[in-house]
Amino acid sequence: MAGCGAGDGRAAGGGDGRVTGTVTVFAAASLTGSFTRIGKDFEAANPGSRVTLNVAGSSALANQITQGAPADVFASAAPANMATVVEAGDADGTPGVFARNQLVIAVPRGNPKAVAGLADLSVPGVKVALCAVQVPCGAAARTALDAAGVALTPVTLERDVKGALAKVKLGEVDAALVYRTDTRAASVDVTGVEFPESARAVNDYPIVALRDAPNPNGARAFVAYVRSAAAQAVLAEAGFQAP
Repeated sequence: MAGCGAGDGRAAGGGDGRVTGTVTVFAAASLTGSFTRIGKDFEAANPGSRVTLNVAGSSALANQITQGAPADVFASAAPANMATVVEAGDADGTPGVFARNQLVIAVPRGNPKAVAGLADLSVPGVKVALCAVQVPCGAAARTALDAAGVALTPVTLERDVKGALAKVKLGEVDAALVYRTDTRAASVDVTGVEFPESARAVNDYPIVALRDAPNPNGARAFVAYVRSAAAQAVLAEAGFQAP
C-alpha cells in the first residue's frame, strides 16, 4: 500500500459535503503511474483527504475485495474482474468505463531480436514473458495471439503487467506483451512494437465505488474525479484511450 499524500485517520466527509480522510483505491497495476498523479491532484482539490493506492493484478484485487479487504474504490483493467466484484454484491452502483488500453510488444531499446510482429515471438531463441491468463493483460495477449494464429510457450507467466515488463527491463526476456501505456512510461529502457492484432484485444477499464467503503463520500468523489476532464487528461497523456 502506498499513500499519495499526508493525513491521518479516515472520515466519511464533512457535513458540508467536503471529502476528508483516507480514500483507499484498489487499482490495476497498469494504472500505477496515472493514479498516483490523479491521487495527488484529488488530494489538492480536496484538502484533508488522502488517497492510498493498492496496485496489483485485477484478478488478485477482485479476490481481495470479495474476501473482505477494506477498500473504497476498485478500478479494474477488464470487465471480467469487475464482474467478480459486482456478482459478489460488493459494488455500490453500476461500474463505468473510464479508459481503454491496447497491447504492444515490449522489447529492449534497440530491439536486438528485430521483433516486428507476433509471429517473431515464436522464432526459436526468442524468450517471451506473458501475464497469466487470469489477469487482463494475459487474457488480452491470448486473444491477440489466437487472432494472429501464433502459438508460443512463454518462459514466464507473470502476476501482472508490471512483472512482465520488468523481465524485459532486466534483460531476462527478449519481449513481453504489455500495454501501450507501460512501454510509454518505461521508454528509457524499452520500446513498444505495435501489431495489428492488438485491435482485437482492447481492454475496457471500469471503476466503481464499493458497497462497504469505509469512506463512502470519498469513494464516490474519487470515482467522479477519475471521470473529470482533469483526470482524463492525465490518462490520455499516459497513453490511455478515451472510453
